[in-house]
Amino acid sequence: MSQFSPTRVFGALLVAALVQSPLYAAPLPIIPDAPKVDARNYVLIDPTSGQVLAAQAADQPVPPASLTKLMTAYLTFQALGSGSLKLDQVVPVSVAAWKAGGSTMFLQPGLPATVEQMIQGMVVVSGNDAAVALAEAVAGNTDSFVQMMNASARQLGMKHSHFDNVDGLPTPTHKVSAHDIGILTQAVIRQYPQYLHYFGEKSYTYNKVTQANWNPLVLSDNSVTGMKTGHTDEAGYCLDATATRNGRPLIAVVLGASSRNGSAQAAQALLTYGYNFYETRRAYQAGQVISSVRNNGAKPAQIQLGSLRDVWVTLPIGRYATLKSSVVLAPLTLPLKRGQGVGTLVLSADGKEVAQVPLVALQAVDKAGWFGTLWNKVRGAI
Repeated sequence: MSQFSPTRVFGALLVAALVQSPLYAAPLPIIPDAPKVDARNYVLIDPTSGQVLAAQAADQPVPPASLTKLMTAYLTFQALGSGSLKLDQVVPVSVAAWKAGGSTMFLQPGLPATVEQMIQGMVVVSGNDAAVALAEAVAGNTDSFVQMMNASARQLGMKHSHFDNVDGLPTPTHKVSAHDIGILTQAVIRQYPQYLHYFGEKSYTYNKVTQANWNPLVLSDNSVTGMKTGHTDEAGYCLDATATRNGRPLIAVVLGASSRNGSAQAAQALLTYGYNFYETRRAYQAGQVISSVRNNGAKPAQIQLGSLRDVWVTLPIGRYATLKSSVVLAPLTLPLKRGQGVGTLVLSADGKEVAQVPLVALQAVDKAGWFGTLWNKVRGAI
């Protein structure tokens, strides 16, 4: 039987007191730098928060090769959403599509193919013929479709991108940045989740030809859900890899790798880094009052501010307790509609800004009138 020891008891109490003391702080986990990978340009993004976790020359415009087809797919999904195209609609195959060159799904004039088959042929086996045929189906011709691509890029905030064609064959001015590919990928994920399964198909068969998905991670990693590969001599090997582990998605865009295997290893290393060293939490719920501002000329005088969407934040593991928020208000002009922008919520951790979130009025706000303004002043003085 162990004997009672006052010294041991005092030591245990001292340790407990120190742990609970504000002067004592457990050491925060060490977060290493992003891994060195075989890529000229890359970006790692958490699409839930929209934050960039790692990047290298991510805003440099470079040849994107067949990652171009992500925009072609995006506009095709948009046409499906508007009803101008249908998945089971048979699309004629023009001579231009048949002779597109490069990777192919083996379309032929006179051989039936539906919109759905062409989507699969474009995103799974990177068919240039499918990209041209879909562009013609959406816009009538590829020139008009390219104009739509550039207009959509501007709308999405892709500031470092310019498209010259629908398939990614190189031209001097056809360039996209890694970060812009990430922005486009987020748009596809958020706006068109019903079509994401196409990107993860392991193979596709058309015209009696079966081809494997060009994305090697789709074949080797069950957590990888897509999204697209590309390769030309000018672009090198490119890979936009999306993954979901334990319900959490990440996006790794790798451009300019020296080999297909190198691009896969680079994307895998970035994804692993993001999952091992970062976590994403919801900081505020949609509709939650984040802040408020008093305006005696308003009805109600206390204007509640928040976000109409959940606010998610991605931080290094163990750093969430350091998260701080501040509010930057814009000049208020009454009346206000519900959802009208009134300022910005700035989120920071460890002294660094990590996100900016638009703040909106959570309810409609009218002008109070002279009597209401006077009453508000009286009540505010009480």
